[in-house]
Amino acid sequence: MKDGGPTPPSRGADAARGAAPRFSLLDVTLTGIRLEEAVSRIIGFRDSGERGYVCVFAVDSLLKCHDDPRLAAISRASAMTLCDGMPLVLAGRLFGKLDVTRCYGPDVMLGVSDAGRATGLRHYFYGGADEDTLSRLRANLARRFPGLADVGGEVPPFHPLSEAERAETAARINAARPDVVWVGIGTPKQDFWVSEMRPLLDAPVLVAVGAAFNFHAGKVPQAPLWMRRHCLEWLYRLCVEPRRLWRRYLVGNPRFVFLALRQLLTRRPAPLGSPA
Repeated sequence: MKDGGPTPPSRGADAARGAAPRFSLLDVTLTGIRLEEAVSRIIGFRDSGERGYVCVFAVDSLLKCHDDPRLAAISRASAMTLCDGMPLVLAGRLFGKLDVTRCYGPDVMLGVSDAGRATGLRHYFYGGADEDTLSRLRANLARRFPGLADVGGEVPPFHPLSEAERAETAARINAARPDVVWVGIGTPKQDFWVSEMRPLLDAPVLVAVGAAFNFHAGKVPQAPLWMRRHCLEWLYRLCVEPRRLWRRYLVGNPRFVFLALRQLLTRRPAPLGSPA
């Protein structure tokens, strides 16, 4: 990321049809919209002339923003920072008074993949733990959505990209001429990536969707729908991957509740639910 901070996206599309409403939660201004509107706005980047990136945040992402001002700045400079977790959705409804639904990363990917077929939306996939994960993801999406315009994909190295590697990556992606670049390399790495790569890429929109790659590749099972709807997905994921996720949920969730209540009572860093 450059010394001046993340590059704010062009606001052409928002100016044309109204900016998506946002609300304050901890150090982040989240986008308070329904899933179907998020899908429509992502597809609309291609024809609007806007260039931006989209973050998809759950509770853990907000805590990372609270601990790292650089990540908080990236979220605020996004075209949208969508609510992936039900606690965020409930905060938007209760305190922001917004008509917001959960914009779950895997559902965002499915919605855009499906609806984008009507206009030939072109997709590039950057992420996955290995080639098998990426290949399965692309094959499963192609099988589920016949006619999907998949124009390429790659598994990035695990080390931070050098300047030369960033330029080479940008050249490969630009050569494929995608409309949407899906990024699945984990939070917060993927959020730094979309901010750093935004000035180098011609694609209208970059979308950081994290675990969607593993879920749609069939590598990690998703929680049942009823658990996702009732704020219990964290429990399911904790049972599936306890060694990796115990700290995120058993330490992070109580910390989030404490910080959110503190913001509600003190109105700092902003009144809970207020516009950005």
